[in-house]
Amino acid sequence: MAGPGDEHDPSLDDKKEAEAKSQVCVGVGEKDMSPSSSVPGTSPIHRSGSRPQLDLSKAEIQGNLEERDPTILLPNQSDDISHLALDIGGSLIKLLYFSRHEDYSNDDDKRKRTIKERLGITNGNLRSYPVLGGRLHFVKFETNKINECLDFIHSKQLHRRDPYPWSSRTLPLGTGVIKVTGGGAYKFADLFKERLGVSIEKEDEMHCLVSGANFLLKAIRHEAFTHMEGEKEFVQIDPNDLYPYLLVNVGSGVSIIKVDGEGKFERVSGTNVGGGTYWGLGRLLTKCKSFDELLELSQKGDNSAIDMLVGDIYGGMDYSKIGLSASTIASSFGKAISENKELDDYRPEDISLSLLRMISYNIGQISYLNALRFGLKRIFFGGFFIRGHAYTMDTISFAVHFWSKGEMQAMFLRHEGFLGALGAFMSYEKHGLDDLMSHQLVERFPMGAPYTGGNIHGPPLGDLNEKISWMEKFVRRGTEITAPVPMTPSKTTGLGGFEVPSSRGSALRSDASALNVGVLHLVPTLEVFPLLADPKTYEPNTIDLSDQGEREYWLKVLSEHLPDLVDTAVASEGGTEDAKRRGDAFARAFSAHLARLMEEPAAYGKLGLANLLELREECLREFQFVDAYRSIKQRENEASLAVLPDLLEELDSMSEEARLLTLIEGVLAANIFDWGSRACVDLYHKGTIIEIYRMSRNKMQRPWRIDDFDAFKERMLGSGGKQPHRHKRALLFVDNSGADVILGMLPLAREFIRRGTEVVLVANSLPALNDVTAMELPDIVAGAAKHCDILRRAAEMGGLLVDAMVNPGDGSKKDLTSAPLMVVENGCGSPCIDLRQVSSELAAAAKDADLVVLEGMGRALHTNFNAQFKCEALKLAMVKNQRLAEKLIKGNIYDCVCRYEPPSL
Repeated sequence: MAGPGDEHDPSLDDKKEAEAKSQVCVGVGEKDMSPSSSVPGTSPIHRSGSRPQLDLSKAEIQGNLEERDPTILLPNQSDDISHLALDIGGSLIKLLYFSRHEDYSNDDDKRKRTIKERLGITNGNLRSYPVLGGRLHFVKFETNKINECLDFIHSKQLHRRDPYPWSSRTLPLGTGVIKVTGGGAYKFADLFKERLGVSIEKEDEMHCLVSGANFLLKAIRHEAFTHMEGEKEFVQIDPNDLYPYLLVNVGSGVSIIKVDGEGKFERVSGTNVGGGTYWGLGRLLTKCKSFDELLELSQKGDNSAIDMLVGDIYGGMDYSKIGLSASTIASSFGKAISENKELDDYRPEDISLSLLRMISYNIGQISYLNALRFGLKRIFFGGFFIRGHAYTMDTISFAVHFWSKGEMQAMFLRHEGFLGALGAFMSYEKHGLDDLMSHQLVERFPMGAPYTGGNIHGPPLGDLNEKISWMEKFVRRGTEITAPVPMTPSKTTGLGGFEVPSSRGSALRSDASALNVGVLHLVPTLEVFPLLADPKTYEPNTIDLSDQGEREYWLKVLSEHLPDLVDTAVASEGGTEDAKRRGDAFARAFSAHLARLMEEPAAYGKLGLANLLELREECLREFQFVDAYRSIKQRENEASLAVLPDLLEELDSMSEEARLLTLIEGVLAANIFDWGSRACVDLYHKGTIIEIYRMSRNKMQRPWRIDDFDAFKERMLGSGGKQPHRHKRALLFVDNSGADVILGMLPLAREFIRRGTEVVLVANSLPALNDVTAMELPDIVAGAAKHCDILRRAAEMGGLLVDAMVNPGDGSKKDLTSAPLMVVENGCGSPCIDLRQVSSELAAAAKDADLVVLEGMGRALHTNFNAQFKCEALKLAMVKNQRLAEKLIKGNIYDCVCRYEPPSL
């Protein structure tokens, strides 16, 4: 259903540049509508032979699920690429810019090489996670403020790229080329050359739009969502079942595109009534100064004051014969005909809402008719008209649902306004999307931009002092923030990152030109755990916080634990004034996250407890508390290593059956040491770590709440004619430092090793609470190996004891065990683990494994309690939260879980 004048005359194809410069097209949104654009990919992408290559492989998202424009990290980016791409439309400029991360140094190359060789990894050197290759940041400006956009680019030197990142040189002016799509690529080409000294390389708008949408829908989990009656539900799209679909881009006007595959699309319709119509008419009728102000105004409106409803015609009655309720709009702005009122007599709020509903309903209906025309069931809506506005999405969804009688579904995109800009950025490299799967992407929760009223405003604050200063300005009243937003230097929005927001009363509100961005981090070497029985149905979170009672409980738990966490974090860095400032800023930042989640549960997507715990760790790292429990872990490790020899001697004196039971009891008893549990923190005040461990072991009375030990024992030792089973490789997912790993998991690993099983200890890549990390484990193993020949020989074989590497050809060693002990990182920095996103190192180790041992509340209860594997699995944990005990195992605090599961077919 094209709007008047919507289609172009094919004879004008050769005048495309002139048309774009004059911007006379109607009904095209912010995309070129010439017929030639409906079949993309026919013209080669011009590329300089010396241009660096963009590597989007292993892409990973970092940012809040709700944030419409989170940043993308480029993990495997080795070349220093051109730093930005733009989509310059009739109303808005959408800009993506790349920022590089420093690589993490690797001090244990020899150990890494040994493990790499044993695991058969050949795709480059193993690097400590995370090696953040870079980030993609998303920024928007009003097109009529093009000079502010140029100031922003110049202030961050985004137009200059350094082909030699290790040097201080930069490219001479006039040699840079940046990718731009949209009509502004033609209109402002001379201005970019004049102001920045760069040339614009123009990219086809439709191609960029579709390419960006395909990438997001294929590569980013929970990119798409539905929104009906205020309820948001994220939709996971199967990349193999994506096509065909209808893409409706609502910019200044509306473009409707049928997408049949990668590089296969056709613009099938459009309308000239879109976001520009809403903003233009709204500005004339309400005097609003910006789109966002107009949109906010609509939230306080009552459209029945100005719209003619069915009930107004039928005396308050429904017209049930044709299925129309009394509240159905019969005529938008219809009451203005019969009422003797002037414009000033109507409330601007009512006008704004009436206008929004009129345009949204029509967009929804036209989209439905085109979907019906081509037999499509899925419609994706993008473009900056929507802006994540709940009422707009509900209106469009209602229209699609109403006209299709529920057979079609309207879906929306988090990066709704940046599809074209993303496509332009990707055009720096011919990169296919078939190998990009959703499992390669991980959500992170950076606290890089300030919060006002529960919303993020401004680009990420790169300087730590800026973040702290902003947090110190928080004066919170409920979810409102009354402190002023930091101001930028004159004549630029880039250096400080903020514009002066419009305000009403004491509450801050961003205007349309504010830089609303989130950050998507692409982290390298993440894969689906290959031993999952069915990755498509796998859900890591055991607890779904969409239930209000559950959500409120766990948010309260985290809030109550916050003061202790801050004290620990500050103490870990000597209690300095700087640490205290950062600790206070962290507390304010994390509290702002919790407040937002309390009010808007779907703010970060489908919320599980694992997400909350990860959010906390990300906030700590944001304020440079890299390892808040470092000193505590060191102290507990030393105390546990001191008593390990006695424990091993005790175990060696037992029969095989008694030893196996004692080992499992030891793992459960040692798992009591968890600084994330209030109940366990209280225990620390009642005795030493060894006293608590012994007390816990003495209370290990069977049967446990979940007790599959006998089945596991039978598998290990055999019975009734069944021979003992020797596993080829066991993956032991370890949990806490101290007694948990040293007195619990290491003795269990030792038992597997003495039975000839290769053992891989799987630990966090980054610190989280008192969890042990993969970087810490080699030193712990070395300390334990001083007292145990079995551990020493296994550690030598596994490359953990670099200075005592065993020569495989040494005949004197032939009588010793050949089962190695290795350590790999899991790819995360949270007490929980999402097995859709693990390090390549772990994925490689898993390929030959036939036993998985998940230990601890975070890994075996909060997540993965219901996970099923292709191999045998043993889940061990002590429950240290009464709520979790009641909900999950119908038990009590300090109950134990020993869950053995055979392979899932």
